[in-house]
Amino acid sequence: MKTASDTLASTMCKPPGTMKPFAAYFIFILVASMSRLYSMPVFDKTDINGQKTQALQEKLSGQNKATLSSHNKKTQSLPDGLEIFMDAYPDISFTAEYDDDLSDWKITLKIPENQTMSTAEFYWADGSFLPREHLGDKQKHWTLLYNYAKELKDPSTYTQEEIERIRLFSSADNRQNGSGTPQYFFDAVYDCKTRGAVERHIKKTSFLGKILNVHEKIIPVLKKIESEINEASQTDNAVQAFIDDLYQADGYLWRNIRDSNRKSFHAMGLAVDVLPKRWGHKIIYWNWQAQHDPQNWMLTPLSERWMPPDGVIKIFEDNGFIWGGKWPIWDNMHFEYRPELILYQRSKK
Repeated sequence: MKTASDTLASTMCKPPGTMKPFAAYFIFILVASMSRLYSMPVFDKTDINGQKTQALQEKLSGQNKATLSSHNKKTQSLPDGLEIFMDAYPDISFTAEYDDDLSDWKITLKIPENQTMSTAEFYWADGSFLPREHLGDKQKHWTLLYNYAKELKDPSTYTQEEIERIRLFSSADNRQNGSGTPQYFFDAVYDCKTRGAVERHIKKTSFLGKILNVHEKIIPVLKKIESEINEASQTDNAVQAFIDDLYQADGYLWRNIRDSNRKSFHAMGLAVDVLPKRWGHKIIYWNWQAQHDPQNWMLTPLSERWMPPDGVIKIFEDNGFIWGGKWPIWDNMHFEYRPELILYQRSKK
């Protein structure tokens, strides 16, 4: 939904505690739609248990701490950070060739799709993966690798400078006109540049007893997460309570990020929102709170925010999803499949 740079990770309604969850969520989705934001590697279904996919799962779970791609030994000649993508998307072929005329790396992707192979060409552009024709707009785009937080930061520790940065970042003007996550890489990997294209890949599945539509490439990952959550619920009462209290799970919806012209990861079928039956008087989404406290919403104590249990968050993260609750503009119902960000986070000491 919302993402952010290295320095700042990235609905008018009643207070969440005063209205039914479905009504609040309906308003949220309606407003977001009207306001116009780690892939399961591409693979044949028979390759789910293949060596490359297994290597990725080991890296995500922390069993394999290496970050250099095992299928390209010449990482010294590659732009810094490309090996993270090579490990995150092991079934895609990455070729890097330095373009002296443009003083940048040209990255060619060969992407398996059913029985065919598609090709996409980008320039590294400091990790933004930009087509050549968009290199002139480089300043409008963030790098795809940003510092996804390892720990949830206590808002009481924010400095005044951090508070001001969050206010600026969360402003409608900045989200509409500021720089943002470039989507060309994801458009190529998931064939989701247009609504017609992505909807060829949107499939119905179930998750913890709820029906939702997502991109077909992440269904095996969600099934694995579901299995691990069910297993964890046998010994973790908080995880069992999360399952019991789950009202709905939502995935694909063709729309832009609120107050922006960039597609939501829901529009790619790569994000899942988990909505509880009740969250009492707690806050689940930053913008709902900002309607009532526009100056200090970011200081909402963690104890006053609804969150999935730590065990659920960890299972999602170990399988390549990031949690929106760790963003300064927090979205606590939101999980988004970004394996490269998890690998990038875990590659750091």
